[in-house]
Amino acid sequence: QIRVDGTTKNTLEYEIVQVVDTGPILRDMAFSVDHEHLYIMSEKQLTRVPVESCSQYETCSECLGSGDPHCGWCVLHNTCTRKERCERSSEPRRFASEMKQCVRLTVHPNNISVSQYNVLLVLETYNVPELSAGVNCTFEDLSEMDGLVVGSQIQCISPAAKEVPQIITENGDHHIVQLQLKSKETGMTFASTSFVFYNCSVHNSCLSCVESPYRCHWCKYRHVCTHDPSSCSFQEGRVKLPEDCPQLLQAEKILVPVEVIKPITLKAKNLPQPQSGQRGYECILNIQGNEQRVPALRFNSSSVQCQNTSYSYEGMEINSLPVELTVVWNGNFNIDNPAQNKVHLYKCGAMRDSCGLCLKADPDFECGWCEGQNQCTLKQHCPAQDSQWLELSSTKGKCTNPKITDINPVTGPREGGTKVTIRGENLGLEFRDIVSHVKVAGVECKPLVEGYIPAEQIVCEMGEAKPSQHAGFVEICVAECKPEFMARSSQLYYFMTLTLSDLKPKRGPVSGGTQVTITGNNLNAGSNVIVTFGRQPCLFYRRSTKHIVCNTTASDEGFEKVKVSVRVDKAKIHQELQYEYVEDPTILRIEPEWSIFSGNTPIAVWGTHLDLIQNPQIRAKHGGREHVNNCEVQNSTEMTCQAPALAVDPNHQSELAERPEEFGFILDNVQSLLILNKTNFTYYPNPIFEVFNPSGILELKPGSPIILKGKNLIPPVAGGNAKLNYTVLVGEKPCAVTVSDVQLLCESPNLIGRHKVMARVGGMEFSPGMVYISPDSPLSLPAIVSIAVAGGLLIIFIVAVLIAYKRKSRESDLTLKRLQMQMDNLESRVALECKEAFAELQTDIHELTSDLDGAGIPFLDYRTYTMRVLFPGIEDHPVLRDLEVPGYRQERVEKGLKLFAQLINNKVFLLSFIRTLESQRSFSMRDRGNVASLIMTVLQSKLEYATDVLKQLLADLIDKNLESKNHPKLLLRRTESVAEKMLTNWFTFLLYKFLKECAGEPLFSLFCAIKQQMEKGPIDSITGEARYSLSEDKLIRQQIDYKTLVLSCVNPDNMNSPEIPVKILNCDTITQVKEKILDAIFKNVPCSHRPKAADMDLEWRQASGARMILQDEDITTKIENDWKRLNTLAHYQVPDGSVVALVSKQVTAYNAVNNSTVSRTSASKYENMIRYTGSPDSLRSRTPMITPDLESGVKMWHLVKNHEHGDQKEGDRGSKMVSEIYLTRLLATKGTLQKFVDDLFETIFSTAHRGSALPLAIKYMFDFLDEQADKHNIHDPHVRHTWKSNCLPLRFWVNMIKNPQFVFDIHKNSITDACLSVVAQTFMDSCSTSEHRLGKDSPSNKLLYAKDIPSYKNWVERYYSDIAKMPAISDQDMNAYLAEQSRMHMNEFNTMSALSEIYSYVGKYSEEILGALDQDDQAGKQKLAYKLEQVITLMSIDS
Repeated sequence: QIRVDGTTKNTLEYEIVQVVDTGPILRDMAFSVDHEHLYIMSEKQLTRVPVESCSQYETCSECLGSGDPHCGWCVLHNTCTRKERCERSSEPRRFASEMKQCVRLTVHPNNISVSQYNVLLVLETYNVPELSAGVNCTFEDLSEMDGLVVGSQIQCISPAAKEVPQIITENGDHHIVQLQLKSKETGMTFASTSFVFYNCSVHNSCLSCVESPYRCHWCKYRHVCTHDPSSCSFQEGRVKLPEDCPQLLQAEKILVPVEVIKPITLKAKNLPQPQSGQRGYECILNIQGNEQRVPALRFNSSSVQCQNTSYSYEGMEINSLPVELTVVWNGNFNIDNPAQNKVHLYKCGAMRDSCGLCLKADPDFECGWCEGQNQCTLKQHCPAQDSQWLELSSTKGKCTNPKITDINPVTGPREGGTKVTIRGENLGLEFRDIVSHVKVAGVECKPLVEGYIPAEQIVCEMGEAKPSQHAGFVEICVAECKPEFMARSSQLYYFMTLTLSDLKPKRGPVSGGTQVTITGNNLNAGSNVIVTFGRQPCLFYRRSTKHIVCNTTASDEGFEKVKVSVRVDKAKIHQELQYEYVEDPTILRIEPEWSIFSGNTPIAVWGTHLDLIQNPQIRAKHGGREHVNNCEVQNSTEMTCQAPALAVDPNHQSELAERPEEFGFILDNVQSLLILNKTNFTYYPNPIFEVFNPSGILELKPGSPIILKGKNLIPPVAGGNAKLNYTVLVGEKPCAVTVSDVQLLCESPNLIGRHKVMARVGGMEFSPGMVYISPDSPLSLPAIVSIAVAGGLLIIFIVAVLIAYKRKSRESDLTLKRLQMQMDNLESRVALECKEAFAELQTDIHELTSDLDGAGIPFLDYRTYTMRVLFPGIEDHPVLRDLEVPGYRQERVEKGLKLFAQLINNKVFLLSFIRTLESQRSFSMRDRGNVASLIMTVLQSKLEYATDVLKQLLADLIDKNLESKNHPKLLLRRTESVAEKMLTNWFTFLLYKFLKECAGEPLFSLFCAIKQQMEKGPIDSITGEARYSLSEDKLIRQQIDYKTLVLSCVNPDNMNSPEIPVKILNCDTITQVKEKILDAIFKNVPCSHRPKAADMDLEWRQASGARMILQDEDITTKIENDWKRLNTLAHYQVPDGSVVALVSKQVTAYNAVNNSTVSRTSASKYENMIRYTGSPDSLRSRTPMITPDLESGVKMWHLVKNHEHGDQKEGDRGSKMVSEIYLTRLLATKGTLQKFVDDLFETIFSTAHRGSALPLAIKYMFDFLDEQADKHNIHDPHVRHTWKSNCLPLRFWVNMIKNPQFVFDIHKNSITDACLSVVAQTFMDSCSTSEHRLGKDSPSNKLLYAKDIPSYKNWVERYYSDIAKMPAISDQDMNAYLAEQSRMHMNEFNTMSALSEIYSYVGKYSEEILGALDQDDQAGKQKLAYKLEQVITLMSIDS
């Protein structure tokens, strides 16, 4: 995109947009109606392109610098956009269209120390619109606060102490954050600038501190760096400039010989004088990793001395070792050492084994040669009397006994010029010592100063030898030719004659690069070789006695034959050898022009002069990396190459073809072919194979082909004739391969057994796995004979059977037709049943949620609720009544009970009392529960104390459980102790509020939903089975035809008010109809305030004005084969829309049987039989037995006859259906109720509930269990999970789910109870950690929720982990909460009555309790036994 309206009159290209895939764009373009898009066409494509894409620019400068004329910067929204899309863009400075209008920001101060908090920062802003809506200052993710706008300035406060970043030493001494301004109007950041927090305290040396760019000061005496100089101890202790820092000055080289005691004096400045209580100076030397501390003396502020000490280091391989030197004071206060002064420890004797090497050492070392000991030492270590100590400066400083150890080369031409290197010992200390005294094989050899190494090496250049000279030794004199200064070599030096015979190859390309080998004799003599071809040098490569190898260079004389000349030192070898430069090779074409990424596919190359090249190579360069591969020359015009690989990342191999950046040939030195311009060489993705299968073994029959699947097996080359050369080996044997794009077909070779399969292509190998070829088993002769005999017998048998079958088939045809009709009938009914179940599932859920329109929830009051949980099944418990005592004993008993109350409030007594009771054999499970409940009713007003006792009892229970080697998971599983029942009661007290505010609503909804869903279908009034059920036991397993009727019911409270419509089933018994009508009329009235169905009669008011009382049993009841069926609406033929009324019970009715029968066999009797008020355990046998009427032997039934009475005749198959087909109804019912079950579980298992917090009791108890687990080293998460599940969900919630009548004023019938039990079982499975393996034999209730339980388990785990992550509750908070709970329910129970009930156990076990108190030390101190005896005396009747 180009703009032509620029100020400079030039056009400006500001954006390139890829619009169509391929091909040029046509000239016809058109704008959209709103001018926001442009329609663009190519030959094959129409594209809509936006006129601008401003949103791609993220900053103001990018936006306005892009040059796009449509774009500007919308300041407070911080976006690049068109002007009309920016809110209020016409107001000043809200929309920037030029670079200079971009917002700028400066801040003063722009850095502060990390130890400064809440500093006022002033931000100067430029080009900012008015900010009347306010502005926030944000320090990245550290803090955010309101900014104060004052004119063009904004005032912010730096972060508070807890928000300042921690600056760690590794990251330097500062931390840069972005200080951002955020508009309150748009909520967007519209300007930012860098702000620095610096930390002086990370500096631990004076120089780094004061040279820091921030305001850091050094406290000399405290050895700390700070931003606040006033924190230094003395005025003179503050340092701000580098020159005032305590530091060591540059010293001359500090040399210290090993094992010599010597002080080290160092120059310094500003050395602090240690103050009282501070330690003095020390030097620390780090020698080969070992720290040596030496006391030091501070002479004054500018000088310090490390005291007299000797030093040493390991080994003789180092003659001088530089050692780090640190001066410290007060233990670890370093003095800066900017010059990095080091101490050099040295050993004279190390690596100086000869006199020459010794005297050659640095004169400052003061080493000399001790002749008596033949070693290099300091003077004081050489015994003076019996040996001479030579040093360099002395007049006698010359070493005797020079020695030659090696000469090289040992052969050379007579003409001389050979440089001979002589190595040895004591070869003089100065060049002048040896300059004129070197002879090699009798010929003068002139030493060269540049090759001389004092004492060790002489290099000299040979003169010309006479023809008579052939060989000889090397002889030298050092300084003077006296015997002790002369040396002779043990090796001989020989003069040689050099000859040439041939060279090969004799021609090569004019560009050079050919490696030529020249043959001859003695070609390794001398020291220097020069080969020239005509005027061009041939670069020397290597030589031996018989060969010289060199590489030709390019010829500047074109194509010609040239003379070859060889010079060795000063000898020129005469021999007429010629070499021809010929035309460079060329490449004419290559085929094919493609390969795969891994290369190594064959390429044929045609060209000219290819045979000149010795080792031709092919190259490809991609992504900056080059790969080469080899070629083989066939003749002068042809060669074959293996394609080079392409440098692509194997992990990110693209699926597209790639072109290399460079592709060409390396042909000696021919530059023109390194990059071929005229080739379109293309690389395709590598073939990819799949493994056979996860096991990696493919089983085959002999002769079956092996198929290798993959992709890219045929490169997609234009023209489509590409073939890759695949080799597939099975074991060691190759197989014939057929290739398609996605598979290789390999004719398996003649093998059996297991073999590895290997596919090769290009440079790649891949094994998809093993094949196992199973052998065909050949048959033996006896087997063939026996098969033939058996076959003959079989044929005879078949003929006989066919004759018999023909006769039989006529008879069976008729039977089959009958059966088929029955099967068709059965099939259509099964289909109908499934279809109905599916339709119900889809429609019911919607109806149910719309029906439950939240009638008020009938919660029980606190007292009734706790009584139902603590004392289930006991309606009028003594703790609700006043104490009943004969008047004459009242005073004594009350006094005794008050004393007993004091004992119960004594922790030592109460614990001893409970433990003693629990250890009695006759103290039953029921007693344990009773005592726990009674104690909790007494302690209702002292919940803090109750909690303390409960924790102690639970801790004991845990100890006991672990000591008895029980599995830890069994803890709290069953209520077998007082503690466990007390725990249930504790939760009962503390979760009432939570039940009312949160969990009650979903629980009540679930109960109502179950009840409503059950009542939508038939329910057998006698067995309690229903069409809709979650429980398999309570499912009617046969087809029952029924219709829904809507009856209009007269309101019994107000005869004139409109009639109430009630949904009824025509198969309902009269009692069921009455109950449904009561539910509809008294929808919002708690159950206990409603009239009972048994007290009312149902009156049918017919259109004719007649009124008829309907009853479960009357004279019209049908009796058939000893079965009497209860009356239903269908029996009375009540039509839809009839008017009925509930009237008070009549004494007799015209259609009633005699009263005795009614009262005895009225159907309400059967409902009562299964009505449930007891504890959860009383509902074990789900189906009540149908007992025959004692007098007449008649059995009652409603919808189904009990299966134990075999009245259905076996032959009646046609009407029967497999009863399991009805199990699909369980699914339909479950689907309908799913939402309500989910709601309940989600409420119970979430920590945040509709605004109210998690009850403290749960967090407190879970933390207590975690503490106990830690205390006992139980780290198994499953055990901890199980403890928590046993403590709360299984101990409290399951009870509430099974028994909603504990919480609400409702009536629960047996079918609702059975369904709630299934939900409760699912709830228990969700809290378990064990895996449930399910199969077709598993109970249906487990199968029903099998898919949901894993997600419920996740909820439970998340719930437990969320609780664990919450902050712990302090004992103080918990006690305040418990005190509040106690106060709210202070007078719910009669404490005296409860104490009296508890006392009954004291009476029963008084001896054991007194005995236990006598043995307890603490009880003895507090005289508890005596106090109890007083209570017993007061309470006894005969006193």
